[in-house]
Amino acid sequence: MSDRPTIVVVPTYDEAEMIGIFLAEFESTGLDCLIVDDASPDGTGEIAGRLAEDRPWLHVLHRTGKDGLGAAYRAGFAWALEHGYELIGQMDCDLSHPPHELAAMIARAEDGAGLVLGSRYVAGGGTEGWPLTRRVVSRTGCASAQAILGLPYPDLSGGFKLWRAETLRLIEIDQTVSNGYVFQVETTLRAHRAGVRVDQHPFVFRERLVGESKMNAAIAVEGARVLARLRFDRWRPAA
Repeated sequence: MSDRPTIVVVPTYDEAEMIGIFLAEFESTGLDCLIVDDASPDGTGEIAGRLAEDRPWLHVLHRTGKDGLGAAYRAGFAWALEHGYELIGQMDCDLSHPPHELAAMIARAEDGAGLVLGSRYVAGGGTEGWPLTRRVVSRTGCASAQAILGLPYPDLSGGFKLWRAETLRLIEIDQTVSNGYVFQVETTLRAHRAGVRVDQHPFVFRERLVGESKMNAAIAVEGARVLARLRFDRWRPAA
């Protein structure tokens, strides 16, 4: 671990056009970054590896293939925990999650929050660049998950979060099973059930600059199936 106690885990797959742009903006945060690349065919992992050669704050975890967002995050979180980081963030590589908001999220964690949720759907948050259909689908999906699971957080599918290391251990992050966007729901559900303090930090989600969203029909189907399972899941933290 460097002398900076916070690292942000960023999964990538075919982000060759964005990785340099993202890292140039992220560098201003003064935080460490772990790129978790799932053997991107477009060479994202190789680009990140070259950039890491003269950036001691940048680390790259090369995985052998693409097997889901949740699997990438589990691998990244395991790496960060093994290397002793105290605060572990997560965000996308496409700059839809603004790096400059991390400082305020860290302040909330240092004040005692075990999990800080970057939220589009609390006062001060929002989205930019989305058509009406996508806004409706997102809000409906989050509201459905909120109602099914009885959670008080209106933005359950978002991937902009900051964790305390002890919270990731408490929720047994390595035992989670979801892979698509519902991974975000499952992890927040576990934190809520574990009784940790969950803060919501508003931010404005901006549509990616280049490339295409990774959301597809298969991910949506998996989400509906896993949500039904989570509704009856009896997981609680070990005594």
